[in-house]
Amino acid sequence: MDRARDRVVAIMILTVVWMLLWGVFSWITLLGGLLVSMLVLAVFPLPPVTFAGRLRPGGLVRFTTRFLIDLVVASLQLVWTAFGGRRVPRSAVMAVRLTVRSDLHLTLCAEAVSLVPGSLIVDMDRAAGILYVHVFDVTGPADIDRFRSDVRDLEERIVRAVGSDAEIDLLTGVAAGSTSTEGGSR
Repeated sequence: MDRARDRVVAIMILTVVWMLLWGVFSWITLLGGLLVSMLVLAVFPLPPVTFAGRLRPGGLVRFTTRFLIDLVVASLQLVWTAFGGRRVPRSAVMAVRLTVRSDLHLTLCAEAVSLVPGSLIVDMDRAAGILYVHVFDVTGPADIDRFRSDVRDLEERIVRAVGSDAEIDLLTGVAAGSTSTEGGSR
């Protein structure tokens, strides 16, 4: 039953994207979107994604609020860098090991990081739970450490918004224990 529900949701989302791409809201576009969506899902079936967590309203509000703040701040920083013209910005690609390694949480973290201006996921190691992130305007190792911390904080907010009790316990266990270290830029 869950698989059929996931398929219907995927068809609906793909159809909406199809209609937005065409920019025309008509019955023909709707039917075409439905047909294309079903064809795409038949040719490229989605892997099963298990959601063991639960929605937590307080965590969702904290995640959303902080995410919107991060969007505004990062946008302003990019504008300042682009129009300031005082120096040439440098970038880096760094590895960030996540604590919760489910496909769903890796994807949510990767999407959230990529949506914030100035950062982009360039690769992901699913087995090790590592995101490789391209970061704009890095001045030194302190910026890299700060950004790694920002990604881990983002992961924690996501897990506290939609994670299971076991995943939250995993986060608090890591916070209480020692922190792992990654290599520098890749």
